[in-house]
Amino acid sequence: MLQDATAFFLHWAITGLCLWIASLVFKGIRFESTGALIGSALLLGLANALVKPLLIVLTLPLTLITFGLFLLVINALVLLLVAWFIKGFKVSGFWTALFASLFISILSIVIGGFFVGGAPDMQIQMPSGGTWL
Repeated sequence: MLQDATAFFLHWAITGLCLWIASLVFKGIRFESTGALIGSALLLGLANALVKPLLIVLTLPLTLITFGLFLLVINALVLLLVAWFIKGFKVSGFWTALFASLFISILSIVIGGFFVGGAPDMQIQMPSGGTWL
């Protein structure tokens, strides 16, 4: 139980750090307060867990036609949705959201790899026998 809470807070901190770095890199992203940054990180995590899978299922034909590139648009829309809900979080437009969401995703993977990359419980264990087709 404590391990799950630790993983949640670690992921939340990584998301907040990536959002803060993105606000420094992209002029179109702005936070008016630290509370807005913390709330945005929490809401972005919840939106990625709840809203994003629903959008992926609803737009599956379009995603297949574009060979998965429409997933970038979904990421941008989720970021714009979070900016719409959080009062002190501003994103200037769609293109800023698109490039920022790509930047945040890559940075989250890189930073997350430093913290959870070596943990044995984060590795995928494959079965030792059987035939894979």
